[in-house]
Amino acid sequence: MMRVVIVGGGVAGLALALALRSQGLDYVLLEQAAEFKPVGAGIQLSPNATRTLHYLGILRRLAPRTVQPRCHRFVDWETGRPLLTTPLGDAALEAFGQPYLHAHRADLLRAILDEIGEDPRIRMSVRVVETGQNGDQPWAKIEDGEIVQGDILVAADGVKSAIREELFEPEPPQFSGCMAWRGLTPASTAQRLGFEKDSYIWMGPNRSMVIYYVSGGDLLNWIGIGPSDGDTRESWTAQGTTAAALNEYEGWHPMIRGLIKGSEPPHKWALFDRKSLDNWVRGRTVLIGDSAHAMLPYHAQGAAQSIEDAWVLARRLVLAPNIDEALRTYQMIRKTRTDKVQEASRAAQNLFHMSDEQQIQKRNQRFTSMQTSIGDGFPPGQEWLFAYDAENAAAQSDSDWQRLAWR
Repeated sequence: MMRVVIVGGGVAGLALALALRSQGLDYVLLEQAAEFKPVGAGIQLSPNATRTLHYLGILRRLAPRTVQPRCHRFVDWETGRPLLTTPLGDAALEAFGQPYLHAHRADLLRAILDEIGEDPRIRMSVRVVETGQNGDQPWAKIEDGEIVQGDILVAADGVKSAIREELFEPEPPQFSGCMAWRGLTPASTAQRLGFEKDSYIWMGPNRSMVIYYVSGGDLLNWIGIGPSDGDTRESWTAQGTTAAALNEYEGWHPMIRGLIKGSEPPHKWALFDRKSLDNWVRGRTVLIGDSAHAMLPYHAQGAAQSIEDAWVLARRLVLAPNIDEALRTYQMIRKTRTDKVQEASRAAQNLFHMSDEQQIQKRNQRFTSMQTSIGDGFPPGQEWLFAYDAENAAAQSDSDWQRLAWR
């Protein structure tokens, strides 16, 4: 039986393990942490992601701990006035066949782990120090000297992927110049401030704030993004202070400042990006998730794209005539899409963080015009993101992939 060695137990690695199991394929997952801890922030799961979670069999497990927002609001930082409102909720479910959900990253990982169950193939406290390939057999060497060998080695080791640096193009992640503040506020506090169970992005000079409920509606998750304070750690556990976060949002609407005041002291992390690689495959080692295409968070697609990767890779390993063809077609199917999402996310940073008054006025006018043109429908960019079906993509013929690559 084919054996896949997965390095990294984040969203991409665990989703791939589950996808491989669903296809009857063997794997071993190597994770350097001693245990899976409830770290991280909220995750927005658009219909392209929840469709894939349905294929993985975990949507039913996750659903009770999610929130289904009614709409997405683009809001002015100072007045609190919505500039553009796009539908989610029942409209997204009807249009795309799967819901748009908000979740905590820890709840998503827990749902995957619960579905996997006790599995000795998931090995914790295992640090990979070297990788390579002997003939057709890739391998990972772990700290105690053991060599773990398989038919395929998958780098799911994140934005600072050591395997990518070792085997592909040795270039560090690119610091975006921005950092994120993340807090969780009790729902009772958030509701008193006037936050409904919707998805929000508040846009202001040089910074923005994304807001939505998680944990079944018990908590409101907020992520404030703006210029770096000089701390360039890419860590979800770096502690900030309420006073510092309030200083970043000086002059903002009382709803935003009340949200920050009502939270536990926020965490902060630097935002890194990756340039697009020409190739995700070297021999029988392949990149997946943030290792392949780390992206800025403005389109909320980092986890979604990783989950799509996992399903397509597992399915190609079953559908393709051999391993090399499976890896080639996996890259063909996925790379054009993730390149486009990366570029859109970079462009959104400028759109959301404008400071020039004339540019802001033009942007706001464009939003107003878009509201008129789409009515109660979806902007073209959302339709493109949400309609993607990882199973259909994986099952297409070569000619169809090339013709439909933009999807």
